[in-house]
Amino acid sequence: MLANRTTLVANAGPSQGLTGVYTIDPVHSTIGFSVRHAMISNVRGRFDSFEGLLKLDGSRPTRSEAYMSVQTQSVDTGIRERDLHLRGPDFLDSSTFPLMTFHSTKITGAGDDVFRLSGNLRIKDIELPLTVDLEFGGAGVDAYGQHRVGFEGSATLRRSDWGLTWNTALETGGVLVGDKVRLLLDISAVRLSAVAAA
Repeated sequence: MLANRTTLVANAGPSQGLTGVYTIDPVHSTIGFSVRHAMISNVRGRFDSFEGLLKLDGSRPTRSEAYMSVQTQSVDTGIRERDLHLRGPDFLDSSTFPLMTFHSTKITGAGDDVFRLSGNLRIKDIELPLTVDLEFGGAGVDAYGQHRVGFEGSATLRRSDWGLTWNTALETGGVLVGDKVRLLLDISAVRLSAVAAA
């Protein structure tokens, strides 16, 4: 998602010209999630404060790397009481664990402009593997002369694997909050420096 004054020219795919170090632009990026509620609908939310770096190798994309940290207290579902509960000890325990982090360990190609990003996600004091499916959205120069790249991604995890086990049983059967959480990423990143491909 880009501001109205920002225009990008999409490339056919990653190329050597993309090689460099990029910082994720939080103003034009989204880290969202959805989780089943009461067994019948989905609650959606996002994290508003995060930062990250991408080290892209345009000629050999599988050698690229990604790093991200997210401030857990920035969770926002649009309902203040629910957000306070998510920030509390039943879930993210933001006062004790202010950050959750991700760093890549491997990238593999999965088709034209599609990649599988494997890495480790740390929530609270538990670090476990997570795989993110990524699609390269394009690259170009915006209205301010900044080189940008875009990616969309998704992943599914079980929150209980990271110790987020709070729940309430429903009288009709089942539980209030689903265990599966779907992460949705829309990333725009600005190049800090170009690096010649080796």
